[in-house]
Amino acid sequence: MIQKISVLLLAICAFTACKTETKTEEVQSDFEVSYEEYTLDNGLTVILHQDTSDPVAAVALTAHVGSAREKEGRTGFAHLFEHLLFLESENLGKGGLDKLSARVGGSGANGSTNRDRTNYFQTVPSDALEKMIWAEADKLGYFINTVTEPVLAKEKQVVKNEKRQSYDNRPYGHERYVIHKNLYPKDHPYNWQVIGSLEDLQNATLADVKEFYNRWYVPNNVTLSIAGDFDPAQVKEWVQKYFGEIPRGEEVTPLEKRIPTLETTKSLFYEDNFARLPQLTMTWPAPAEYTPHSYALSVLTTYLSEGKKAPLNSILVDTLQLATNPFMRYSGSELAGEVSLSVRANAGVDLDSVKTGIEQAFALFEANGISERDLERIKATQETRFFNSLSSVLGKGFQLAQYQIFAGSPGYINQDIKEIHAVTAADVKAAYDTYIKGKNYVVTSFVPKGEAVLALEGAEPAEVVEEQIVNGAEESFDPSLTAEYERTSSSFDRSVEPPYGKSPEVKVPEVWSQQLENGMQVYGILSDEVPLVNFEFKMQGGLLLEPENKNGVANLTAGLMTKGTATKTTAELEEALDLLGASVYVYAGSESITLRGTTLARNFDQTMALVSEMLLQPRWDASEFELQKKEVLTRIQQQKADPGSIADLAFAKAIYGKDHVLAKNILGTTQSVEGLQLKDLKNYYENLVPNLTDVQLVGALNEAAALSALEPLVTNWSRKEINIPAPKFDKTPEKPVVYFLDVPDAKQSQLRFGYIALAASNPDYLPATMMNYRLGGGGFASELTQMLRETKGYTYGIRSRFEGSALPGPFMVTSGVRSNVTAESTQLVRDIMSSYATDFDEEDLELTKGYFLKSEARGFETPGAKLNYLGEIATFNYKPDYILKQQETMKTITLDKIKSLATAYADPDKMIYVIVGDAKTQLQKVKDLGLDVQLVTENLEPQQALKK
Repeated sequence: MIQKISVLLLAICAFTACKTETKTEEVQSDFEVSYEEYTLDNGLTVILHQDTSDPVAAVALTAHVGSAREKEGRTGFAHLFEHLLFLESENLGKGGLDKLSARVGGSGANGSTNRDRTNYFQTVPSDALEKMIWAEADKLGYFINTVTEPVLAKEKQVVKNEKRQSYDNRPYGHERYVIHKNLYPKDHPYNWQVIGSLEDLQNATLADVKEFYNRWYVPNNVTLSIAGDFDPAQVKEWVQKYFGEIPRGEEVTPLEKRIPTLETTKSLFYEDNFARLPQLTMTWPAPAEYTPHSYALSVLTTYLSEGKKAPLNSILVDTLQLATNPFMRYSGSELAGEVSLSVRANAGVDLDSVKTGIEQAFALFEANGISERDLERIKATQETRFFNSLSSVLGKGFQLAQYQIFAGSPGYINQDIKEIHAVTAADVKAAYDTYIKGKNYVVTSFVPKGEAVLALEGAEPAEVVEEQIVNGAEESFDPSLTAEYERTSSSFDRSVEPPYGKSPEVKVPEVWSQQLENGMQVYGILSDEVPLVNFEFKMQGGLLLEPENKNGVANLTAGLMTKGTATKTTAELEEALDLLGASVYVYAGSESITLRGTTLARNFDQTMALVSEMLLQPRWDASEFELQKKEVLTRIQQQKADPGSIADLAFAKAIYGKDHVLAKNILGTTQSVEGLQLKDLKNYYENLVPNLTDVQLVGALNEAAALSALEPLVTNWSRKEINIPAPKFDKTPEKPVVYFLDVPDAKQSQLRFGYIALAASNPDYLPATMMNYRLGGGGFASELTQMLRETKGYTYGIRSRFEGSALPGPFMVTSGVRSNVTAESTQLVRDIMSSYATDFDEEDLELTKGYFLKSEARGFETPGAKLNYLGEIATFNYKPDYILKQQETMKTITLDKIKSLATAYADPDKMIYVIVGDAKTQLQKVKDLGLDVQLVTENLEPQQALKK
């Protein structure tokens, strides 16, 4: 069955010429998604979407199984399988899929799991499509025999490391666990977390694993979606060949939708080891996704919490000044949904006062409802998000599979956008009355350790099991053991890897550029796959132009530029952007301030008119300035509670020097931000000039239309000479030093190892990046990942990279490792790096060359990739064909060159080591490595010895 979907969009006047403020009209979009859907005899659903705009193809295999299909006491299995299926299969061998992805220049095979489905996906050059279809079929029909006890034991450690990193070792990480345990009955499939419990993961047996696979990983419970540049007839032959003989499984009965009923409101509190601020979260039961009220609830939660005039912002932030960023959303799943409202309060705020403020905000909505104008602006932003989700072939494949599994047909892509636009103000009010007003809910108070007094009055202690740090507690395993098994029969030899197809021709986008009269340089690419324009204004300066003792002024200036203009309040500016389907944000970095955004292409000129106001006529509102300061101070407090942030900030001080401009926190310090005044921002703003600004545009817009829309910025923005100081850099350290920062009871240690290396413009930068691919830049193809994750089970992830820009940046190794192997992980990284230059061989070279050359086919597929390409042209004054010159470097690099680069740049004795972890259990073990180890504060000042 072949279908074409033409998306009919309802839009207000702002979407077109905006002749009046009240007229609405129907707009026919010429955007369409074509697809073909069919089913194999064994029940496999296949969805094909052809898109020849880039020489790439995306393959996604989606199993209709998530944590909802697990058994009590065996939670986390669905997510565990997401990991296991990447490790080995009968015909690809150990690490087969990851090695294959590296060889063919793929985006890196990956997967994700939620309550209701698990998917496996990647994007590859089009000549490797048959290889990917072969590999995905091997997962589905020829995998389970390769799972052995050692494989299972090792992957348990990896998943447990992921749980520590994502939940146990971060502020508020246990919050969703507490909510779901109390929102859903014990027998409800959503009662437990997708990642499962450490105990259940540890107790999983090989028999359990095989039972789960054989029940759910069957063709009649799986959807295969393929999107991109291919011949449909040829792809159908491949799908039939590789998937057709995999036997059908037991029939899968759909689970019934089940919205939980709460007999009473439940209030719980928890003293969080990592939290520095109190947080209140209220959660109500709600309907499943793609049901009538789900669309109205999405509008409702957006209206209540997003934007300056949102009731929750108006009361909690502006009037009561209790918090900085309340957040409310509807999230739908297959069986039920949730409405969540989360408020991270300011330091020392009693959460009872926050709850009172929430009730006031709700009363405001009950009295006034939602206006038609607010309804339409929210729909416009939803439309833009809809198109953004379809801006890559992988995104289209994902969405079509999502609709097939959970809405009954890929064609629901058409109905989905209609449902978004069909929501009325009455629907929003009805959803509020049905699911929020007067209804019972679960409310949690997560407060800093020792501040239980801030929790809601009458809250009961939440039950949370904290893992104890015990050195040597994890079970050992031998990853070298190979499985012995009888191969699954097939009608042909599946061990023979399919050949490459026709080599794809890399399509370098056509770039236009213009230097405007005021010195502003504009670069553009016409790309009309979706009716959007992505844009970026990069204004040089950033941290480099901050005056002495004014740290944080660049960030505050960037933030205040979104808070109104001379003619518009913050609320009016937000509304004007929303009505155009536009989103704009401004942020400060080390070397620049960037304004970035997306808008519907038909509204680009009106969006640029608003951007011009933001850049040239800031409002400089004193009350907004004070609110911005408060928000930044809150974020600084939060950083102090997060081990990853602590490590990042300390690493910058360690490699640059404590007083170096690039060692500064972009947010500033508590002291510096408190001392800033509005006049400091106005003074800093004078550094933003057009002759130091590059503009990049990617989307459904030609050069003439783009330049016409930018005319106000040419006429009204005058050039001015600004001198940006060039920072100086010290030499690399003569010997390694370890800075250890103590976070008591941390479940993981955060590692940041490195030193100042290369600027991205250095001729060695691309060769050095290639050198690093097999070390730590190639994901599962890298030695660091293979050893620390796949062999030892120490970490969920580790990588190394060069972070050069126009200025020299660091070479760094980053990871979060299990707390009780902190020293072992550090030594293993050093060992791998010490032998890397010697061990790198011709096979490694060919793998590296193959990846870099073949991955070029994916280099321009998404709007983001095209923006990055334009950004490199602008930053380094490259010509658009610089990619072709880089390809020559990739082709001709030699083994001797790689080895010399590894000796020069991957030297563990040149590095500074920053470790953030639990000192009472790990510090002495690190000292036993024989390195210079210093226990320090966040500012790298010596810390007093720990008390025993």
